[in-house]
Amino acid sequence: MLSPPRTLSSGKDSHIDAMSSATAYLILFLFVHTLQKLGILERLNNGEVVIGDGGYVFALEKRGYVKAGPWTPEATVEHPEAVRQLAREFLRAGSDVMQAFTFYASDDKLENRGNKAQELHSGAAINEAACIIAREVANEGDAMMAGGVSQTPTYLDTRDKAKVQAEFRKQMDVFMKNNVDFMIAEYFEHVEEAVWAVEAIKEFNVTVAANLCIGPEGDMHGVSPGECAVQLANAGAEIIGVNCHFDPFISIETVRLMKAGLDKADLKAHLMVQPLGFHTPDCSKQGFIDLPEFPFGLEPRIITRWDAHRFAREAYNAGIRYIGGCCGFEPYHVRAIAEELQLERGELPAGSEKHDLWGKGLMLHTKPWVRARAHRAYWEKLKPASGRPYCPSVSESDQWGVTAGDKMLHQQKEKTTNEEIKTLIEHQETNQ
Repeated sequence: MLSPPRTLSSGKDSHIDAMSSATAYLILFLFVHTLQKLGILERLNNGEVVIGDGGYVFALEKRGYVKAGPWTPEATVEHPEAVRQLAREFLRAGSDVMQAFTFYASDDKLENRGNKAQELHSGAAINEAACIIAREVANEGDAMMAGGVSQTPTYLDTRDKAKVQAEFRKQMDVFMKNNVDFMIAEYFEHVEEAVWAVEAIKEFNVTVAANLCIGPEGDMHGVSPGECAVQLANAGAEIIGVNCHFDPFISIETVRLMKAGLDKADLKAHLMVQPLGFHTPDCSKQGFIDLPEFPFGLEPRIITRWDAHRFAREAYNAGIRYIGGCCGFEPYHVRAIAEELQLERGELPAGSEKHDLWGKGLMLHTKPWVRARAHRAYWEKLKPASGRPYCPSVSESDQWGVTAGDKMLHQQKEKTTNEEIKTLIEHQETNQ
């Protein structure tokens, strides 16, 4: 522990000397604090619970800063204050990782199907701005900053390893320039592409967490979760898990299958889960993007904060130590994870200052029947109604059965035409 200087000059220069000594102490303290800051593997190796952040894409789309369809993150350049504010809310909620908002920020995605983000800004500028924001907010707390890569249109269109890895390397040049603490390779439907991503990242000698967006049935080419985990570990991923596409409890089951595969192969890796903030018991293999409500009618499926509590506990009991969220996970969901695991982590987040645990704040309510809800048992037993008496509780998923290599997944720079949409509608109606 550093101690401030004990001896200061006297006389007319004493005030200046005191200021100089205090400044020197502060600089030294911050320098040593930075050196002592534990990295992601050190924290996980120590048995710590690392809390990730939540879903930027859906949250910023609802706030008017991301366009549904391409889902690309040019908001880092166009509206950095919006991205920064959401990051700060995740930090206040308890997030230990500020992930740069670089989802779908490869050059090929930024110019896919008429998207002008690459032309207007460039992938390098978007990734750079995301890193600057994430590092700024991470430094406001004790958080780490992670870069991120995700699946590419080039893979869907060509399955050409050299071309796909070239896209990842362009992003990695920016991430390394900005000194990321570690990398997250996420949202991969095909383990083949995820392995290529891990291989490209490891060329830069950085820790990588690899997440697939798969469920218990495995990836889109039929590779089981256990085998997917083995392939990712052999490629060099130190942290392995799933994100997006499925709800918290389906995602935990998938990670359990991954762990079983790793154990059988006698491989070691830390486990990670960052699921949807939506209930998806009726999803098919492709996940929530097959649901008819995707993406504009998902609100009735949003998990409650109490669901997030249960998710955090079940994830922890499954041996998962990197726990966060993806699309649909708002800051209050992240706060619920931190509150559920407060004993394991030894602290509550700053955001709990305005949130008494298990509804205790309702003791201040004016209405007696609301005050009667100020206890844990009430909220744990609650079965929330949707308020939609004519709506079903589950849906029938679209199952087109197309994946990488199929002609229908051909990608292009040109904007999708009305004739192309007409063809897709006809195909949809034929297969209903």
